[in-house]
Amino acid sequence: MVGVYGLDGEKVSDAALPSVFETEVRRDLIKRAVISLQSHRLQAYGPSWLSGKDTSAFSFGPGSGQARLPRITGGGPARGRGAIVPYAVGGRRAHPPVPERVLSKKFNKKERALATASAVAATADKEIVQSRGHRIDGVAEFPVVVVDAFEGLSKTKDVSLALAKIGLSSDLERARLKSIRSGKGTKRGRKYKRKKSVLIVAASDASLSKAAGNISGVDVTSVKDLNAEHLAPGSNPARLTVYTESALKELEKRFSEEV
Repeated sequence: MVGVYGLDGEKVSDAALPSVFETEVRRDLIKRAVISLQSHRLQAYGPSWLSGKDTSAFSFGPGSGQARLPRITGGGPARGRGAIVPYAVGGRRAHPPVPERVLSKKFNKKERALATASAVAATADKEIVQSRGHRIDGVAEFPVVVVDAFEGLSKTKDVSLALAKIGLSSDLERARLKSIRSGKGTKRGRKYKRKKSVLIVAASDASLSKAAGNISGVDVTSVKDLNAEHLAPGSNPARLTVYTESALKELEKRFSEEV
């Protein structure tokens, strides 16, 4: 049994935890599941098939008293200079990446379901949640469960207030801090690194996702769309997660079929 908390932070009732929370925490499966999900977002990359070869150069062949590598023709200053071959300046690459390469990593369906179930179970372990860096001094018990009225909130200030009443204000404050990324990522649209804070799992995230979208570090998902990466960003379980009462019932239905 776990306590169910209202929007004012007071305990209103108790709820039975689904059997999925009894799953063994398998860090190896969680990591593989997250890597597989991340690999599906990779984009194909590679040079043009004409890179280093779009030139007038050709080989003069044997008998000319010089090496057989292709040489640039014409009357310009580059006349006679080697081209096309990998060891020539401006030539093609020897072994470039090819766009046809398959970057996505496959993951068995049953293993994926078990990895997600394992990540769900990890959210109920206070020690694992705390070891991930979350500030949970004000949290009474795990997992954190709230009333279904939480799903009906449509304003950001109401969601922030409700999370603070539950005792998550310290972790929300932690996620507001950002740091500058090192390396070339600062020039490529990802200058700042932000921390992950609360994950809200609801039966339906229609209005709640818009209300919580402006809170730094907070994500909202439905039970139907829940995956290992939501629960273990960076393959590190277990994220500080808030469930609604209806979400617990949906979890029981989903994992009774999958696991």
